[in-house]
Amino acid sequence: MTAPGELRTARLLLRSHEQKDIPAIARLAGAREIAATTLNIPHPYTEDDARKFLTQSDADFRAGRSISFAICKLPGGELCGGAGLEISEIHWRAELGYWIAVPFWRMGYATEAARAVIEFGFTQLKLHRIHAHYFSENTASGRVLEKIGMHHEGHLRNHFQKWNRFIDVEVCGILAEEFHAS
Repeated sequence: MTAPGELRTARLLLRSHEQKDIPAIARLAGAREIAATTLNIPHPYTEDDARKFLTQSDADFRAGRSISFAICKLPGGELCGGAGLEISEIHWRAELGYWIAVPFWRMGYATEAARAVIEFGFTQLKLHRIHAHYFSENTASGRVLEKIGMHHEGHLRNHFQKWNRFIDVEVCGILAEEFHAS
């Protein structure tokens, strides 16, 4: 189990990852374009990587460190991505992360899923703050965060290293009262 239940939006079902998702996760997250826009997804990405992800996500969920949702299209439940929160319970905050498979880019699924996850974080987990970062080159992710009400908070030069190069990142955040006021 990687999530406490299901979230539904107009077009999506967000649910706990399941063992049956492993082939689809490996195939979809295995695209080089996904690895190029995310910090923790390697390329190539294999079914063994997906199994390890599920095992770690289950352990992190049980320990209260994270919640990880499979993003599925409605109707039918086709897997199209993943989203979650890395939780810092002592500080009442979390970091939002998400990915959408390449065939589903530019359809608004990232925005829809991210909005559902932060609403869950504020209403169910009673978090005070949720933040996210994105590679500066990934302007589409920046637009997603802007659409869900996050505010740009900073630019971190050479903050991450991936594929033998340093990457600049942008940091965005939103407070519970800002989200509830929108």
